[in-house]
Amino acid sequence: MQNLDFQHLDVIVRIAAATTLLLTAAGLLRDARQKRITPYFFLLAIGASGFVAGNTPYPALTISGAAGVSWDIASGFAALFVWWFVLALFDDEFRLGAPEIGVGAIWITLALADRGYLHRRFSDAGLSWLLVAIAFGMSAHLIVTILRNRENDFVDARRRARPLLAFAMAAMLAADIMIDITFGLDWKPQGLTLFQNSALLAVALWLASLLLHGDASALLFERRAAPQPGPTASDRPAPDDQPDREDREAVIIDARIRALIDNERLHLDPALTFADFARRLHMSQAATRRHINHRLGYRHFRSFLNAARLQEARTLLADPARADDKIAAIAFDSGFASLASFHRAFSAAEGRTPGAYRDDALGKTRHSGAQARFETSKIGN
Repeated sequence: MQNLDFQHLDVIVRIAAATTLLLTAAGLLRDARQKRITPYFFLLAIGASGFVAGNTPYPALTISGAAGVSWDIASGFAALFVWWFVLALFDDEFRLGAPEIGVGAIWITLALADRGYLHRRFSDAGLSWLLVAIAFGMSAHLIVTILRNRENDFVDARRRARPLLAFAMAAMLAADIMIDITFGLDWKPQGLTLFQNSALLAVALWLASLLLHGDASALLFERRAAPQPGPTASDRPAPDDQPDREDREAVIIDARIRALIDNERLHLDPALTFADFARRLHMSQAATRRHINHRLGYRHFRSFLNAARLQEARTLLADPARADDKIAAIAFDSGFASLASFHRAFSAAEGRTPGAYRDDALGKTRHSGAQARFETSKIGN
């Protein structure tokens, strides 16, 4: 009887977790504001649902047939999708690049081979341990990335969440590795599988609650505008020559930031750190983060710098005197540390490559010059 109760609970938790994850992903699809994170969360929901679908110690409760194969394949990709999702969650400018796609291709190939979907003999080749090693590398990369970029994060809630997530991932990784080494990869006791599925259900319910309360922006650590009170009889417009003190201070800070960019050209230094920028601004790091995030709207120091660097690049690309310069020279003269990061940032901002932008800009310049010469010749005649 007790075993039967455990089986009922196993089914309920697994169905609830998978259903909640998939419905939450569907909810994100309806929210256009979250389109940057939606594809990564959708993949995460598919992979995690596949994991709970097969994470049971009871053979009689496993899913068979085509549905079972589909969920088994999805389960094999879960760790990869978690890696991509967390990278996107903590980096507003994250896009799948060559490293992420390359590791993904390797992971998908090994996962399919390990489950016997490429050839039956590969399922006994010990590929599971290779996947464990790659998962360890992906987890270590996430932990390092999350912690390394913490000081440059202007979003308070997200910055506070970084060490907590890193600690949780490190603890889970250590526990999984110890269990795999001690008991083997196929060890699935009742208590462990129920705990794993219940923890996944709890996370899924939390994410779903954000959507149900209309706070999908919280998934990306975004702030909602505070409701503004209506006017009252005691409200009096402030005189134009007596601005609010906070606004006056903010304007002064804006001018100092503008001077650092326009006059001192700090953004052209690829090694510039946030600590150095705050020091040159003569403000604490906390106050600098708050001002740039709340007033200027930037969520990360890199986004703030890249905006200035991209404007520099646009000027250089449209300069006829630099028409013969290599794109790499433009990238480095604009403050970017690498050509790859420049291409990625420029293409994301402009929707076209730097070369295409320069061709259009210089084409218009040449056309304007030719038109001016034509008009001059007409006047002369």
